[in-house]
Amino acid sequence: MAAKRILLVEDDEFLGRLLKEKFEQERFFVALATSGQDALNHLLRTPRPHLVVLDLILPGINGFEVLSRIRQSQDTDIAKLPVVVLSNLGSSSDIDRVKKMGVSDYLVKALLTPAEVVEKISRLLA
Repeated sequence: MAAKRILLVEDDEFLGRLLKEKFEQERFFVALATSGQDALNHLLRTPRPHLVVLDLILPGINGFEVLSRIRQSQDTDIAKLPVVVLSNLGSSSDIDRVKKMGVSDYLVKALLTPAEVVEKISRLLA
């Protein structure tokens, strides 16, 4: 089976590199975007990711807007992409908001180790 591609959208440089390395150890191909605009630009490239891991607090275009643009895309491959939110925003209103926008999961960074994040994403892509 071909390796799955992940678009990791994370503006924290240390955490982004750490998660990228963990995913790559599990044989995923990972593109790292550090801003909302960077994430949107990555989605226009091929090959497209199989899943997006999206932070909500990003410079410029925030994760809520990135998710909205993904879901409203005229390209059905982009619009239907599985998205997992990985954020420190843990309020029920934030979680409800993105779940209504069709995310596959909502992970709170502070509650999980990078290995646990990779494990949860791996199960989604299995």
